[in-house]
Amino acid sequence: MNILITNDDGIRADGIIELAKELSTIGNVYVVAPESQKSATGHAITIHNPIMVNDEFIDENIKAYSISGTPADCVKVGIEALFKDINIDLVLSGINNGPNLGTDVVYSGTVSAAIEGLIQNKPSIAVSYDDFNIEKEVYRKSAKYVVTLINSIKDKLELLDDCVLNMNIPKTEVKGFKVTKLGERKYDNVIEDRFSPRGKRYVWIGGDVRDEEQDEDSDIYSVKNGYISITPVNIEMTNLGKINVLKEIKL
Repeated sequence: MNILITNDDGIRADGIIELAKELSTIGNVYVVAPESQKSATGHAITIHNPIMVNDEFIDENIKAYSISGTPADCVKVGIEALFKDINIDLVLSGINNGPNLGTDVVYSGTVSAAIEGLIQNKPSIAVSYDDFNIEKEVYRKSAKYVVTLINSIKDKLELLDDCVLNMNIPKTEVKGFKVTKLGERKYDNVIEDRFSPRGKRYVWIGGDVRDEEQDEDSDIYSVKNGYISITPVNIEMTNLGKINVLKEIKL
């Protein structure tokens, strides 16, 4: 199995390094990751500037590059350029430093990279860990759960013809896996309005997650209660139920 790995935390993030090393035990691993932090970039791609490519070292059996682009760029460049002569069987994005739950997937560079894999007609999985500032050993253990998932679906990858899997690993003791739907992740947004020492106005976006009741079959509820959530996410954004309604309106 030929596996392409990327992330949005950058090429030197422990999450991608430990994932790449663990996946090299079950397949040939190829890495293309951003040269710097690219979290919350969504599905942005680079079209107004060249994308610079750098050789990187993760392990002697792993071919790795960093690029100046976004997570989505990494997958596109990896499949269409850097590894164009290799038939990539699976795209992995992660392991992300922090969760990607509920509606946060809209902003996530991690999930967007997996979605780019889907656009490139490759089975794709996004992986995140429900905590920040994590030790290497935690990522190492989490990577083994990813291998468990891959081994469970490797003969059924056609399931991912029209969706990606969004995997979130809880920071508490893992009780097992649950197949889930996206929950509702809402924030009390805080925008700090400030002025620089030179008098230039700027704003700083932040926010705190609201503690809201979640459906028991949601990813947020499952991770909070110690289960690894596996959520099939697709990119069909058409509201099919509204098409006929709109057709009846005289435009």
